[in-house]
Amino acid sequence: MRIRGTKLEKALDVAGMTPRQLAEAIAEKGFGADDAERAIKNWIAGRDHPRCKASRITQMAGLLRVAPRDLAGFTSRVRQHRGSARKAKLLIDLIRGKSVDQALNLLTFTTKKAAVNVKKCLNAAIADAEQAECDVTRLFVAESRVDNATVIKRFQPKDRGRAHAILKPLSHITISVEERPQRA
Repeated sequence: MRIRGTKLEKALDVAGMTPRQLAEAIAEKGFGADDAERAIKNWIAGRDHPRCKASRITQMAGLLRVAPRDLAGFTSRVRQHRGSARKAKLLIDLIRGKSVDQALNLLTFTTKKAAVNVKKCLNAAIADAEQAECDVTRLFVAESRVDNATVIKRFQPKDRGRAHAILKPLSHITISVEERPQRA
């Protein structure tokens, strides 16, 4: 789970609380009011430092009188995927904005090698959402991206003492799911 800064800021406005008041309410031993206030300001700014624990999200949601799923986005990462970012990006672009059922069907029946790790990442994000008691039928892929990782370098010996480089690219896959808001 990852706190969504815009949702937290909106919930604070609706509840009529300041970040300081919320910080004093969630302060505990080892995580004082000043530390909590800095953390809340970081979360509002979109930085995930310090990492927000699920128990703390539940506590803040109770104080702001909202459900935990209204504050959090459910993100999963597959690091060091053995394949280039360019090839995985084809699948990532395919599922962005789709419902999770539709995305899983697309990934199940695609023939690309990267589909295995993209599907694994999506299933992990869905499992996080289920733990927060989200309605799985209303989940959609809110964010999906692929970043370049390190490159494994190998060399193949060639004639007359030469060596040709073999580059094996790796990538990081990130998928985030959220619950679609109910239409009134």
